[in-house]
Amino acid sequence: MNLSNAREAEPASGRIQRSNSLVEDVYEAIFAQLMSLKIAPGSRITVDSLVKELDVSHTPIREALGRLEGEGLVLKTHLIGYRAAPQITKRRFDELYELRLLLEPHGAAKAAALMDETKLAVLKESAGGMARREGKDERLRYSNFARQDAIFHDRIMEFANNDLVRQTLAFQHTHFHIFRLMFHSRVTEEALDEHEAILAAFAASDPVAAEQAMRRHIEHSRDRLLLAFD
Repeated sequence: MNLSNAREAEPASGRIQRSNSLVEDVYEAIFAQLMSLKIAPGSRITVDSLVKELDVSHTPIREALGRLEGEGLVLKTHLIGYRAAPQITKRRFDELYELRLLLEPHGAAKAAALMDETKLAVLKESAGGMARREGKDERLRYSNFARQDAIFHDRIMEFANNDLVRQTLAFQHTHFHIFRLMFHSRVTEEALDEHEAILAAFAASDPVAAEQAMRRHIEHSRDRLLLAFD
């Protein structure tokens, strides 16, 4: 399937559906495969195979892989090539959640104190993007949820008005790594209810409730994904 027919054809395998640019299409297709574990952690990523699968040239493949490398999802070794980043260890998992619990509940409380209608609308839109179940490809829906979840939490830290905390969390690419642990509907479905509790606290401009809701959300997220290490 070539790109000229991409918008008309039924999605198949990891092939491209639609987007605003070729590189973005390719990036999203590979990202979805990484997040859903179709490309297994630590496995080699062959450019030529992706060229055939996605029916594009080498250039957008390499550009997309470079972007994924910057996000910590792909590793490049000189004279060897690309491979998917290995799965995070249990220790790294614990460290990431400890960091989140130290920073995000407090950030949510600050964001609630500074909340206004414009900011609340932005957060509701982001949360709404996670709830949408468009298309038949479960991999794409899962990867979209992971991305929207990262944006949702990043926006909260932006509205908390502490750039250093926001940058610290963003640098870890936490959401991408934890969502790669388990491709399962429970990871997304239960999180939606928890997001609603956070939004309700923001709508009430209640810092205490926002801090508590964020803490519960992160703790429940940790408990859901712990199963990946059993």
